[in-house]
Amino acid sequence: MNLQDTFFNWLQMHIVHEARPDDEAAKETLDFFALILREDHGVRQIQFINEEDRRKIHIAFEREGASHTQSFEREAAEKLLDDINSNPIYNNQ
Repeated sequence: MNLQDTFFNWLQMHIVHEARPDDEAAKETLDFFALILREDHGVRQIQFINEEDRRKIHIAFEREGASHTQSFEREAAEKLLDDINSNPIYNNQ
């Protein structure tokens, strides 16, 4: 899985886990993508930046000793949580 796809999947699960901290499956999936970011892509020190931007989510990280940023459309990143919240099967925590 390439770096951008891994980051997007990690971001979606981060959003779900923050909204649903007792959802063990979300936590396990978040940990899985964090492991891929670390081991397969050498990503360290992930931080959210410019949180006031309503259209995009910006992430800063270190990789191979250099600082990088990555941006994602907020609506796309939050879609998984919206889908979960709109499905009654997943709302009986």
